[in-house]
Amino acid sequence: MMKFIKYLLPISLFILFIAGCKKDIYDDTSFVDNGASPAALSVLFEITQDNSGLVTITPNGENSAVYTVSFGDAGNGTATVQAGGNVKHTYKEGVYNVKISARSITGKVTEITKQLTVSFRQPENLDFTITKDANNNYKVTVNATALYETNFRVFWGDNPSDPGFVFLEGVDVPHTYAAVGTYSIKVIAYSGGAATRELIKTVSIVDPVLLPITFESPTVDYTFSGFGGGAVTRIANPQSTGINTSGFVGRMVKNAGEVYGGALITLGGPINFATDRIFRMKVYSPRIGAKVLLKVENLTNGGINFEKEVTTTKANEWEDMYFDFRAINVNQSYHKVVLIFDLGTMGNGTANFTWLFDDIRLSNTLPTSLLTLPVTFDDPAVNYNTTDFGGALTLEATDPTMASNKIKRTIKTAGAATWAGTTIGSGFTTKVPFTAAEKRMTLRVYSPAAGIPVRLKVEDRTDNTKSVETDAVTTVANAWETLVFNFGIPATGTANINLAFNYDKASVFFNFGTGGTGSEFLWDDLKFGGPAGPGVNFPLTFENAPASYNWGDFAGGVVTVIANDRSGGINTSAQVAKMVKNAGQVYGGSTLTLDNPMDFSTMKTMRMKVYSPRVGAKVLLKVETLTIPSVGFEIEKLTTVANAWEDMTFDYSAINTGNTWQKLVLIFDNGIMGDGTANFTWRFDDIRQTN
Repeated sequence: MMKFIKYLLPISLFILFIAGCKKDIYDDTSFVDNGASPAALSVLFEITQDNSGLVTITPNGENSAVYTVSFGDAGNGTATVQAGGNVKHTYKEGVYNVKISARSITGKVTEITKQLTVSFRQPENLDFTITKDANNNYKVTVNATALYETNFRVFWGDNPSDPGFVFLEGVDVPHTYAAVGTYSIKVIAYSGGAATRELIKTVSIVDPVLLPITFESPTVDYTFSGFGGGAVTRIANPQSTGINTSGFVGRMVKNAGEVYGGALITLGGPINFATDRIFRMKVYSPRIGAKVLLKVENLTNGGINFEKEVTTTKANEWEDMYFDFRAINVNQSYHKVVLIFDLGTMGNGTANFTWLFDDIRLSNTLPTSLLTLPVTFDDPAVNYNTTDFGGALTLEATDPTMASNKIKRTIKTAGAATWAGTTIGSGFTTKVPFTAAEKRMTLRVYSPAAGIPVRLKVEDRTDNTKSVETDAVTTVANAWETLVFNFGIPATGTANINLAFNYDKASVFFNFGTGGTGSEFLWDDLKFGGPAGPGVNFPLTFENAPASYNWGDFAGGVVTVIANDRSGGINTSAQVAKMVKNAGQVYGGSTLTLDNPMDFSTMKTMRMKVYSPRVGAKVLLKVETLTIPSVGFEIEKLTTVANAWEDMTFDYSAINTGNTWQKLVLIFDNGIMGDGTANFTWRFDDIRQTN
């Protein structure tokens, strides 16, 4: 108790000093109650090996300011040890219970008792166990036992200058190796005498080969066992191109031997076929039509196996091959993977019998085929599989107007996402041949209602960041119509078409922007290009013959369709419209009559790309009925960019949807007289409706 008071005295004097400096009363002692107790308490005994019985006792723990060591011998002596210190005590031969009491700075106490054996005899019956960590292939734990020992020292065998680590019986000592290999672990047992006892055991640190087999790990043993003339080696990838730019691959050389020559590898654990039962493997073949057999076998019984054989479709380039294992007996276990190329044909070890392979892995999907435009769904030899997402459901169907015509039926199920859609196959054999003059595709659609937006997206099937989307709107209900998708006018918020990209995959989204309600759509005949003679309707892209746009100029306004002489930024289309405002009237402009009425039932926003000679120019966009010009609706906006394209938005949400709107009127700088100069010349393009 006196020793404890000795340590509290400096703290008490410090508190009195603070109290004497200020009149404030500090009576909050909650820090004492809330302070952490000593934890992780341990002790290390080290005995001198001179038969003296001198033991060094080193306590250790967290949140401990001071320790009291009760030696546990006849004198029942104790000693106080500061954190980080130790105490020496001489024992006679015997077994002692040494108690360690740790006290925190707030006065909280934690105790442990450890058994100390003091013997001058040589330790006997030394043994230790090596336990491998279940989650780390490089980590082991050692635990030792012996008679007459005071402590142990372990040497891990991976460092010649290792001083060893001292520990007590009952303590698990961990160690993590830096590399695979076989190591000799040595444990020495010490007593109070000069004689020690040591034991050496070996441990093999291995990194087992498991799926996927990538050949990339420097620690995995990718050794395949060849048979019948087959020989597999791991090599640096000599064909780092296309879909496989990895650093290392496997190489199979089929030498003369047997027609079934191949190789196998034994995995470090059974293959998990619980959910994924489609094997995939990248193969670089010297020729088209080479047979590739992939087989799995039981660890000890080769009669328990399953195999699939497929044929290469490419020569001298990587292809990703699929092996359908869905019929495998999942109640059996399979540890071995067997590869045989050209089963039934004798190899000769030449380049014609040399294959590269890589990335053997499991998947849960089979590929859909690559398609050729146009996509008609009618060829029985073509795989027209589709991939749905977001809650869309696409099924094979028959045209209700022609029983011989095969089509697709897509249901936007109740609760489906606003972006629910369907990808058509895995892509196209070649890219969609867009040009500056032709950026359109068409799709026949049978819709339950008019006015439904349909979005078409094309992308690079190897890089989905390279994509472009555009919209079309149905105009009839319960009848076939051909929708035209102009990728020269991307959908709101999407990138402009880039003619350098490899667009070879397409997806369709019905009623885009609206959640699913169970509505159904029929569709067919995805084609490249637009109709030969389309009428004048939204969207207005001005890509058709200039003469097809019959503008009605008035009061000095003159509109012509010209080649895009301001191509750049957000507008690289081939043709645009140009408005020149000459002297005449301050309201000079032009009007265009569409072939069909505009539909404002859902699409109540108008957008138009404008190239203005100056910032702050007024742009009035007006719509009128076909027969009564006095019935109109207009929105005026100001340009914010000079000598560059900007995409302007006009809000038509307040328009009367009960009227039939079929005329479009444009007036630039309404209220100001034009003079026909460059300062009163504007370009405009891509007038369209969005929702």
